[in-house]
Amino acid sequence: MPSKKKEESFKVNGEELLKKVKELIKEGNIRRITIKDKEGKTLITFPLTLGVLGAVLAPTLAAVGAIAALVTECTITVERE
Repeated sequence: MPSKKKEESFKVNGEELLKKVKELIKEGNIRRITIKDKEGKTLITFPLTLGVLGAVLAPTLAAVGAIAALVTECTITVERE
């Protein structure tokens, strides 16, 4: 039986963005994270696969940090297994 993908969204302000993304990554059951601005425009999408570690995620987290500095409000959508 194929696994079902489940999407979940969180509205956060720019200051909370990086912290929330790090929390979601630690959960470990996330397949993909998409960050959209308050108008719904996609700013960044990145997949999380098994075995992705800190060194590989560092550039992505740096980009998320830069986005956090530029936006006041955004939505994080996560795709779970």
